[in-house]
Amino acid sequence: MNAKGKVIKYGNNIDTDVIIPARHLNTTDEKVLASHCMEDLDKSFPGRVGEGCTIIVAGKNFGCGSSREHAPLAIKASGIACVIASDFARIFYRNSINIGLPIVECPEAAASIEDGDEVEVFFDSGVIKNLTKSAEYKMTPFPPFLQAIISAGGLIAAAEKNLLGD
Repeated sequence: MNAKGKVIKYGNNIDTDVIIPARHLNTTDEKVLASHCMEDLDKSFPGRVGEGCTIIVAGKNFGCGSSREHAPLAIKASGIACVIASDFARIFYRNSINIGLPIVECPEAAASIEDGDEVEVFFDSGVIKNLTKSAEYKMTPFPPFLQAIISAGGLIAAAEKNLLGD
């Protein structure tokens, strides 16, 4: 399992109110959430994702703020395949895994990767490759159970798959 794409880079303390503004929390429609993702921080976000930018890289405390599950859902629905950050807010981390959005903590990669770089993330081996700079970073690999949750599309889908014996 891996993710590959161009990077959209953000700084520290990107909170859930910036990821999906509270005025859009009256829906759980993924397309609607995706259309408003990052709109108060980065008006170019939807267009950049449409042009092949599929990995977000950020600094410290990504996903801080309220515990809304809408935030990782908006990111995933917008077409982002992976978020790399120095670290994540605890509840955001759990919500991301629960909905099947792969997120990776790697301070070295978060500091070195720049906006527009092309990156490939190998979740099973714990390697992040910056293809633009020919650099490589090491992260903690995803254990098989976590890969299964993400591959299934989230915790509920993985549980259903497990119960059905698929």
